[in-house]
Amino acid sequence: MTSTAADISSTLIDWYDTHARDLPWRNPPGMPVPDDPAWPYRVWLSEVMLQQTTVAAVKPYFEKFTSIWPNVEALAQASEDEVMAAWAGLGYYSRARNLLKCSREVSDLGGFPESEDALRKLPGLGAYTAAAIAAIAFGQRAVVVDANVERVVARLFDIEEPLPGARKTIRERAEAITPEHRAGDFAQAMMDLGSSICTSKSPRCLLCPLADACEGRKAGEPERLPVKPPKKAKPERRGTAYWIERKGHVWLVTREGNGMLGGMRALPDDGWSAREDGSGPAPVDANWEELGAVRHTFTHAHLTLGVVRAEASDEPTGSGEWWPIERIDEAGLPTLFAKAARLALARD
Repeated sequence: MTSTAADISSTLIDWYDTHARDLPWRNPPGMPVPDDPAWPYRVWLSEVMLQQTTVAAVKPYFEKFTSIWPNVEALAQASEDEVMAAWAGLGYYSRARNLLKCSREVSDLGGFPESEDALRKLPGLGAYTAAAIAAIAFGQRAVVVDANVERVVARLFDIEEPLPGARKTIRERAEAITPEHRAGDFAQAMMDLGSSICTSKSPRCLLCPLADACEGRKAGEPERLPVKPPKKAKPERRGTAYWIERKGHVWLVTREGNGMLGGMRALPDDGWSAREDGSGPAPVDANWEELGAVRHTFTHAHLTLGVVRAEASDEPTGSGEWWPIERIDEAGLPTLFAKAARLALARD
């Protein structure tokens, strides 16, 4: 028997009612949208943090942010340094800058807009995030398509067209099965199904509530869907970070707002980027001691960052600050420079 769109959505929501993940930013299945001004803020914050980041990594950051800034008005009053330091280690730092911009705009508006179109006009909110907030925070019917949903729909309807061309068809099929009621629960059910059952490798089809309706399973080898273009090899880049000490302090700089790790506190370096190796001058003339190198992978490149150390007699060039070495963990260094700092401290 052929399953209808209504069959699919009701089956999935029934499964979600029993198997929904217990997450700190979620409302229990089937419950009305909370009558709490901070609820849209919590949904928005979680969705921004979850972009290209795992649930396990996000949980402690979400709890930290909501403890320090319990609502959007509180976050809007924070300084960029405070937000960037709290975000340090979560990666994709443009999200943190947009988080602050968006909080200030929403605070000026008096709260989050409820419509998907209005949400998309806010800083840092693309089609997916706007739809997710509209559905989950406000109970609007919105079609929410992230990577998990994309995979589920491609398999459910056996969509063999390669990505990214298949995304139009995937969205159309997702639209067809999104219910009028409980759209937020449906969106989260699709996400949960993709993360726990319909996984990218070795999908657990025998446990899937949609197994009987899945055209990809019937065709065999559902794990090959969605069809993706071959990955391009990431370029290798090299750079140097400078650990400059003076009287128990280390010289830290704030990176320019645009570009990689923009706006973050960091060690000075030689100007490496995803496009080219570092070649700039050292920030101070000194007898540099080579400490080794750290390795880090970004979205667009692999980086090998050499770390050198020296005692400073002259003030380094450019703006910066002397930070107490014993409080380096409080500096909010991004993961790359935290690795470099650990290397420098390990060589003491």
